[in-house]
Amino acid sequence: MGKNLYIADFSVIGENVVIGDNSKIYAHVYLGDNVKIGDNTILYAGVKVYNDCVIGNNCKIHAGAIVGSDGFGFAPQQNNTFNKIEQIGNVVIEDNVEIGANTTIDRAAIGSTILRKGVKLDNLIQIAHNVEIGENTVIAAQTGISGSTKIGRNCMIGGQVGIVGHIIIADEVKIGAQAGVGGNISKPGSIVLGAPAIDISRFKRSIAVFNNLDKLVNRVSDLERALKQALAEQQK
Repeated sequence: MGKNLYIADFSVIGENVVIGDNSKIYAHVYLGDNVKIGDNTILYAGVKVYNDCVIGNNCKIHAGAIVGSDGFGFAPQQNNTFNKIEQIGNVVIEDNVEIGANTTIDRAAIGSTILRKGVKLDNLIQIAHNVEIGENTVIAAQTGISGSTKIGRNCMIGGQVGIVGHIIIADEVKIGAQAGVGGNISKPGSIVLGAPAIDISRFKRSIAVFNNLDKLVNRVSDLERALKQALAEQQK
């Protein structure tokens, strides 16, 4: 236990836990065995940190967040049931990270789920097992990132974005709200929107067409009527 700690009522601290100087543990926080908490870190009420997870210095984790719950790993069987794949990794959160209320970060199946320095997560975000989020990336509420995806540095991800697993997103990428990312984004600095997500310039052109679809339908209907009339007159 470090110096100048604040540990509130009804918190549970497991075996071999390390807590750095000037950190604050609010009421009903749970720290599993072998958890490490750095200096000047704040865990607000009801935060749960499962065993073996590591949280760095100057972090803030807001109420109800869960760090290190099992990743969603199940092996399908021939009889249409599923066997659980044990999740034996951990979560590593580096320095200066802030995590919003009720966000969940799954432990890795093997190895670590990693949030690099300066990452900022909003409320109600799901980070799956073995995900890695690069330095200073920010993610808005209700985004879900599937397992083993790697996100680069200085990215900005809007609210309600869905990202598939096992892909790589380059540095400084911007992903608009409600986008659905289904493949790698290899070009640094890309800006994508839509579901499936496409480059912003293509998206804007597509939206311009979409907004005029009713007019296009009316024009096609008018052309079809004129063509039918012309054919009917030729047959007379």
